[in-house]
Amino acid sequence: MNRRILTLLAALVPVLVLGIVGSAVTVPFVALGPGPTFNTLGVVEGKQVVDVQGAPVHPTSGNLNMTTVSVRDGLNIFEAFGLWADGNYGLVPRAEVYPPGVPRDQVDKSNKQDFKNSEDNAELAALHYLKYPTVVQLETVADDAPAKGLLDKGDQLISVDGKPVATSKDVVAAVQGLKPGTEVPFVVRRGDAAQTVTVKLGARPDDASKGYLGVTPAEVAQGPIKVDFNLADIGGPSAGLMFSLGLVDKLSSGKLNDGKFIAGTGTIDPDGKVGPIGGIQYKMIAAHDAGAQTFLVPADNCNEARQRTPKGLQLVKVDSLTTAIDALNDIDAGKPAPSCG
Repeated sequence: MNRRILTLLAALVPVLVLGIVGSAVTVPFVALGPGPTFNTLGVVEGKQVVDVQGAPVHPTSGNLNMTTVSVRDGLNIFEAFGLWADGNYGLVPRAEVYPPGVPRDQVDKSNKQDFKNSEDNAELAALHYLKYPTVVQLETVADDAPAKGLLDKGDQLISVDGKPVATSKDVVAAVQGLKPGTEVPFVVRRGDAAQTVTVKLGARPDDASKGYLGVTPAEVAQGPIKVDFNLADIGGPSAGLMFSLGLVDKLSSGKLNDGKFIAGTGTIDPDGKVGPIGGIQYKMIAAHDAGAQTFLVPADNCNEARQRTPKGLQLVKVDSLTTAIDALNDIDAGKPAPSCG
């Protein structure tokens, strides 16, 4: 009997050790998988996801869903193996998501800033598409800026060094290449009055041979229209395309998606160009599981998307806001849309 007990204990000890180690030891990997999706035409926590004030809002229906990727960190051996075996998740080295030496809160802050930038770009892309007028205002004036006390936050820039200003890029182009000490005239509007202000450029902190102005210009809608995007705790730039489509649908007559369930992803710049994103396979799974019939794919992600397309999900290739809207109109009309296939 004693030998049997000893034999049993000898067999159980490795199992117990494995169980303890497997539960207690974390792996240097994170699991990427399908995240939540949000209808940009819908409501979250009592607020419109895309809220428009100061302009007529037209009725919408159906879904234009943005998609996300979930990230699971701090996995033990058993959890990592289970998610890998699930098939809907992938394991990647933790350093790819959270670079060594960079605090977690700094990574999260950067992701949130990317998301805020995507909201700003989405608004501008939609306003440009719809031909809404925009102006360039000063968003910030640095404390050490040569422009401090001369230019103010909220100033509307009309011209810089004699060159008309229509976009933020125009401001950069006007002062780029100028040397420290150069006096640059700015025509700005404050309230109802336009005035000329001359700023003497300083030296850039990182390159003393180049002129430094120390302001951040931002292109904004002209007039009373105000747009808010009400999604919290989401990071990254990949919601831009779907935010733009949601805003275009609300500000234009007719239903952009004809009441269908459309989902998608893609970065967007103020000119409406759509760029590639990461985790396309997980976003497609999330969209399919939520009920989407069509998925808008950035053109540069098409090869990857084709390899793991969920059954029954139509992939539509887009490279700009215009091509995305044209594709949705084609689908509504029963015409073939550009495909990743």
